[in-house]
Amino acid sequence: MPTLRPDPSFYPSPKLAMRAPPEKLAYVAMMNPKYEGRSDGLGVVDVDPASPDFGLVVGQVELPHADNELHHFGWNACSSHVCPWSPHAHVERRYLIVPGLRSSRVHIVDTKENPRQPKLVKVIEADEIAKRTGFRSPHTVHCGPDGVYLSALGSSSGNGKVGADGPGGLFMLDHESFAIKEAWEADGGTQYFHYDFWWHLGYDKMITSEWGTPSMFLEGLNPELLLSGKYGNSLHLWDLRKRRHEKALQLGDQYQMVLELRPAHNPKKPFGFAGVVISTEDLSASVWLWYLDKTDDEWKIQKVIAIPAEPADADDLPPLLKGFGAVPPLITDINLSVDDRLLYVACWGTGEMRQYDVSDPFKPELVGSVRIGGIVGRTPHPSRPWDGSLPSHWGSRKERGVPCGAPCHPWRWDTRSQSGRPCSSRC
Repeated sequence: MPTLRPDPSFYPSPKLAMRAPPEKLAYVAMMNPKYEGRSDGLGVVDVDPASPDFGLVVGQVELPHADNELHHFGWNACSSHVCPWSPHAHVERRYLIVPGLRSSRVHIVDTKENPRQPKLVKVIEADEIAKRTGFRSPHTVHCGPDGVYLSALGSSSGNGKVGADGPGGLFMLDHESFAIKEAWEADGGTQYFHYDFWWHLGYDKMITSEWGTPSMFLEGLNPELLLSGKYGNSLHLWDLRKRRHEKALQLGDQYQMVLELRPAHNPKKPFGFAGVVISTEDLSASVWLWYLDKTDDEWKIQKVIAIPAEPADADDLPPLLKGFGAVPPLITDINLSVDDRLLYVACWGTGEMRQYDVSDPFKPELVGSVRIGGIVGRTPHPSRPWDGSLPSHWGSRKERGVPCGAPCHPWRWDTRSQSGRPCSSRC
C-alpha cells in the first residue's frame, strides 16, 4: 500500500544509508536437502547484540513444499525507488521475494505485521512463470526502480540434453501486486547462461554474469563440463532503458563460473567487482573489475585479485581434487561496503573470508582474513571449539567433516535482505 511519506528505509545517497542504524533481524533460507520430511522455510534470526535472543532463531515461516532449493532472495522495494527517471518512493519495503531454483516457484512473504513471524501470502507457480516469460529456475532478486527484477537460469522449452535447457534471462514482477510483467530482454544478444545482474542507473547500463543452465548444476557440478571449460566465463553489458544486449566481456575459457556482481554504490563511479569461482589452469579463484574507460568511452574488464589454491593431502580431498593435491578457494560470494572502500571475499573451498581495501579499485590490498570451515581445514567457529568428537550418527570425520559450515555469504553491508546496513540508491 502506498504511503504519504517515502519508506524510511529508502536513502537517496550512500552517505545517508551509512548513518542508518543496523538491522535487528536477519532472514535466512532454510532448506530440506533431501526433499523429504519438513518443507523448506524462511528463518528469522535476532542480530541485535543488545537482545537476550542475539544469535538465535526467533521465528520462521514454512513454505508448502520441500523441493524448492531456495537461493538468493530480496525485497520488493528499496532505495532504487527514489530514482528520478522512475520514482516509486511511496511503495513500502515489506515483502520478501523468495525464488526456488529447483521448483521454479516464487514465494511472496509479508514481514510487516510481525517481522519475527512473517507470513506467506502468495506463491507464483512454475507453470505461470513459464507461460508468461518462457523461463525456469529463478535465482536472484533485485528491487529496481520500475519493479522487481529476477534472473532465471533456464528456459522452459529445453530439449532435455545437458546444457541445452537455455537460454536463461530476466523477468519482472510488479512490486505491489506481484503480477508477472514480462520477460525483460528486448534483444538478448549472445548471452546464453545467466546468474547475477546489477546496474549503473546513472549510466543506463546493466551488467550480467554467467553460471550455467539447470541441467549443468541441479544434480551437482559436472566435472567433465568444468574441466572442458563449458560453464559461464563472461560478463555482459546491456542498455538498461532499451533492454538490449550491447557487449560480451570475455574473461577466457579457463575462468569458470562468473557469479556475484557488486557495483560501486556511489552513482558517479562506473565500476564494480565480479567473483570468479575457479580457473581450470591452476584451481585459483579471482576477482575482476569492470569499469568505464573514459579515455575511449568503452567498458572494460581487468583481473585485480588472484587467490591461489592451497596444497593439501590427497587423503583429505574429495575424488575430483585428489589428483591435484590442492584445495581451490572457490569464491562463492563477494560484497562491497557502502562507502566502496572494503571488499569482502568468501572462499568456500578453503574456508577463508578475505577483506580487501579497494580504495584504488585497480590495486586491491589484502588487509584482513578469518577462517571458518573449508573442505580440508574445517576450522570451527571460535565460540564452539571442536574437541574431535562427533555424534555417532554423523559417521567419520572424512565422511561428514567438522560440525561447522564454510562461509557462503559474507556480511551484507549493502542490502537489507539480511543483516547489515540499509541499501543505498545506485541512481
